[in-house]
Amino acid sequence: MLTKLAMTGLKHRWRDYLVLFSGLIMSSAIFYMFEALATNQDFLKQNTSISMVGLIFQFGSVLLTIITLVYIGYANSFLLSMRKRDYGLFMLVGARKSKIGQLIWLETLLVGITATIVGILVGTALTVGVSQILINSLGLTLHHFTAWYTPAAIATLLLYVGLFLIAGLFNLLSLTKTPALKLLHSNDQPNRPQLKPARQLIEIVVGVISIAIGYWSMANLKILQLMGIGIALVTIVLGTYLLFNAIFVWLMVALKRFSFAQRGLNGFTLSQLSFRIRNYTKMLSIVAMLFALALGAITVGMGFHSQIPSMANINNAYDMGLVNASTAEKAQIAAMKPKTTATYHFKATKKVVYFQAAEFNRQPFTTIHTRNKNQLTFNTVHNNAAKLQKSEDNYQLMQLQSGVMATATPVFLSKTAYAKLAQPEQRLTVFTTNNVIEHRVALNKLAKHHFHTTSPEQFGGCYAMYLMVNGMYSGLEFMGMFLGIAFLAMLASCLMFKILSGADADQHRYKMLDKVGTTRRQLNGAINKEIAVLFILPGIVGIVHVLFGLQMFKIIMVTSPYTGIWLPFLIFAGLYLLYYLITITIYRRIVLQ
Repeated sequence: MLTKLAMTGLKHRWRDYLVLFSGLIMSSAIFYMFEALATNQDFLKQNTSISMVGLIFQFGSVLLTIITLVYIGYANSFLLSMRKRDYGLFMLVGARKSKIGQLIWLETLLVGITATIVGILVGTALTVGVSQILINSLGLTLHHFTAWYTPAAIATLLLYVGLFLIAGLFNLLSLTKTPALKLLHSNDQPNRPQLKPARQLIEIVVGVISIAIGYWSMANLKILQLMGIGIALVTIVLGTYLLFNAIFVWLMVALKRFSFAQRGLNGFTLSQLSFRIRNYTKMLSIVAMLFALALGAITVGMGFHSQIPSMANINNAYDMGLVNASTAEKAQIAAMKPKTTATYHFKATKKVVYFQAAEFNRQPFTTIHTRNKNQLTFNTVHNNAAKLQKSEDNYQLMQLQSGVMATATPVFLSKTAYAKLAQPEQRLTVFTTNNVIEHRVALNKLAKHHFHTTSPEQFGGCYAMYLMVNGMYSGLEFMGMFLGIAFLAMLASCLMFKILSGADADQHRYKMLDKVGTTRRQLNGAINKEIAVLFILPGIVGIVHVLFGLQMFKIIMVTSPYTGIWLPFLIFAGLYLLYYLITITIYRRIVLQ
């Protein structure tokens, strides 16, 4: 009988359970996606040259575990709030507390295990989809990456099941010791914020100092090394929570004292925010950290991606050089519509390559002269034979040769002297396309056809350098973009779960406003403002964290980590706005029936 009553309650509140399940599934899916990288040591070692990347991921796992603890704690409190009234009714009709306790514990554990298993499967599917999109669209080269990684699945299952075991015991003790009447009226007791100036001032001061220490440690990572990441992790998380806890409560109380709070439904919006103020501060702190992690990871990933063509371009002015290109290979070059094409005839010994000076006078050879290697700035120099013979950059011509000729010395002869050489004449064809990355598929096909390999050590030019740099940075680029997308999904899950979990309880308040004559436009405006606050506040904090946090990457990025920062910020702002619009649309459908 008790089980039937519990199932009836579950069917009655299926929408709330759907919100709960979807939130927990996304949480466990994202945790699995992170652990699929963090626990795969072969992947980390083979795809990055940074020795401490494994320890950095361990710090990331700690941070994500903290976020997961708070998230599951909130999800459990939501589950508890849904069932308090039902269990109170069971007690009133004579059900034994021991039976109710068993039911509570089993229900909590069943919800947790089911959501975790489904989440791991969803995480595996997301890992496959996201990785393939990134690898194909960005042309990445990865080693030892796998979407299904058993240690990651075990770590996710153990953490979530362990947390839900603890949560089930907590629910059992909490509900069985609470009087039935209190359970029936538990959801009718608002958590009204109280302004305590002294306490809040201390929280603000400690929060600002903590965040300042975290920013300083990230900027001085070269000195502090791994300890700097640990300091930043503790201080920034602590400071973010303290500032939200102090400032958000103060804002809600202070704003009600202004005259604009009495205009329209502003007072109602502020009261809605105040109603669950304590839960909001915890969740908004998590969202701010996830916002910073997602935006920071995407920004760094795109930063590494933008570095690759810049570093490839400083190596050589030409994409590739072919010795004795066939007719089919010339057709492949022509199909790429190159900006520059030149053919130079030569005769070679093991140590010297002889060119006709007249050909270089007619078709000057372009070399790259680097001004500042750290900033990747360079000049292009057009050389005739005489200039090229004396230039210290003439090695760039020899890079485009193949085999033993690449290390030979170039010598430029007159037509008469060249004709007297007994060696057979050969041809060197060099060309430049408008973009190496855009033509990487065609260049790869050409390299396979001519050199019978795509190993960059076997040929020179921009494309060879692109392959080398892409091999170095692909792992870091993939980690940044992959984790950025994962954290963005968890950010959306946290915000939408927090907002939608209270939608059913808010429904009767909006019905009351509708009955007293409030227009649909005013109700929509109130919803837009309320949810906008929950999106804007963590967004501002997250952006500030990212701007200071990028200082960490000065030691591993050739260019400035702030170069081209507007693009990832703009993309992220668009996605964040999309999440906001989706959230208010779903929320309206629930509360404005």
